[in-house]
Amino acid sequence: MIAIIDYGAGNIQSVINAVEFLGQKAVLVSNPNDLAKFNKAILPGVGAFGEAMIKLKSANLDKAIYEFVSQNKPFLGICLGMQLLFEKSYEFGEHDGLGILKGSIIKFDESKFDKKLKIPHMGWNSCEFTRSTPINKGLDESAYLYFVHSFHVVCDDEIMLSKTNYGYDFVSSVAKDNIFGFQPHPEKSHENGLKIFKNFMEL
Repeated sequence: MIAIIDYGAGNIQSVINAVEFLGQKAVLVSNPNDLAKFNKAILPGVGAFGEAMIKLKSANLDKAIYEFVSQNKPFLGICLGMQLLFEKSYEFGEHDGLGILKGSIIKFDESKFDKKLKIPHMGWNSCEFTRSTPINKGLDESAYLYFVHSFHVVCDDEIMLSKTNYGYDFVSSVAKDNIFGFQPHPEKSHENGLKIFKNFMEL
């Protein structure tokens, strides 16, 4: 069984559908005491960073997540769920994140674009994988996934798993030890997204 962390800021049903389509049981977890019962967990998320952190902390899910990842259990953050793993976000002010990974979240810098592009970055785009890990096994070096976001991660190359170009290159997925994160939505990315979930289940 896989825990889907429910803190009121997730695109949860489509994640559940994808996991269960692959034959695995997905369980919504909103009680922090329940998270420890699972061997794998997914942190989904849509919406604003600051508000999401308030919800996590008010439910004491932040502490439960720290404990979970410290036990070397596989953990997957999706979209906002990936961003929350980092130290800080500059979305509508400055907000502290979980700080599990080093890096920050910034808005797309339109001054770096060589042409006019819409923000948010929405639709299909390629993830150019920079290395091989169990989470991207079986995916092409350039795999198309579905994105919806206005902010992106800035972090060290050593944890970057893929980059994507939208006006300029940005980090689109990360991997460090038992922790994985994808800015695009695997649950909306058809076959490539299902491969990511399948790989996660097999960790």
